[in-house]
Amino acid sequence: MGELISVADFERAAAERLEAGVAGYFFGGACDEVTLKESVAAWQRLRLRPRVLAGHGEWGTQANVLGAEVSCPVLVAPVAYQRLVDQGAELAMARAAAAAGTVMCLSTLATNRPGEVAAAAPGGRHWFQLYSFRDREVTRALMDEAVDSGFEAIVVTVDAARGGKRERDLRTGFRLPEGLGVPAVQAALGSARAVTIEETFALMEPALSWEGLEALVGECKVPVLIKGVLTGEDAARAVEHGAAGVVVSNHGGRQLDCSLSTAAALPEVVDAVAGRGTVLVDGGIRRGTDVAVALALGADAVLVGRPTLWGLAVGGEAGALRVLELLREELELALALLGCSSPAGLDRGHVSSSRPL
Repeated sequence: MGELISVADFERAAAERLEAGVAGYFFGGACDEVTLKESVAAWQRLRLRPRVLAGHGEWGTQANVLGAEVSCPVLVAPVAYQRLVDQGAELAMARAAAAAGTVMCLSTLATNRPGEVAAAAPGGRHWFQLYSFRDREVTRALMDEAVDSGFEAIVVTVDAARGGKRERDLRTGFRLPEGLGVPAVQAALGSARAVTIEETFALMEPALSWEGLEALVGECKVPVLIKGVLTGEDAARAVEHGAAGVVVSNHGGRQLDCSLSTAAALPEVVDAVAGRGTVLVDGGIRRGTDVAVALALGADAVLVGRPTLWGLAVGGEAGALRVLELLREELELALALLGCSSPAGLDRGHVSSSRPL
């Protein structure tokens, strides 16, 4: 991996290694993939405004996220079925996140259960991404297992009333390998066999409401974040209904095509939350400068999904860790060149929306 010096290098290396159907599943987006492409491009259109003669000789990337410190405000986003790219799967990813000193968010559609992840990385910080199911007892069982395993937060995905039209999967005929399931969901269902993607989505609740969200928050013993928010209106309602914060996300461009990029949505969400909760953002983060822009616009931290998955595909635990290290190193360099000694020094004055001539 010594020749891989950027996230883009890991992306290319992963594309070469993965079978076409698996690559399409993880690399692809919805319909024409307009949002998928825009999610990356939107960060690149924003320009940084450096401050000189700041007098700093030392720089750090530490930040506080949901009441505890991380070594860098780059968290690991939930990604389903990680065993498709590496046998170490979510356990390897959890160890990489712990080694990097950051949070790993485990997907409902993980190939390892929360208890296994906690045991694999006992010193790490773990959150659990939760889909709401039609059967509330299934939802509660998933939430309780994560909390009982020491997970610090529940991240409820709210932008998947139905699955997006993912045309790469349709063209390749992608199907999960026989026997690869989601053990936490299977345990909650009391099922001994692997549950397919189609079966799992059919069990999910398409009609989750604000009242349902508030009830879920009331039942949960740890902070609840809402993932999939792209407007100020929804961000405000989320905190008003008890959420500890929101994740500005378009589901990696995999749900509603032609929806807003997260870079475009972030400022109005930050303004709407107005300090009443944590604001995180994911989607299209590929460089430390992207992280700096997001923090300057008001995010408390970013999450990365595909980049760490590419690292896992290329080099297992060590590959995922190297991706996180690259982003931390790039962020530290960006801070130094922007005239900031830490992420806390960033503000909107460091960003210009003007495009170069």
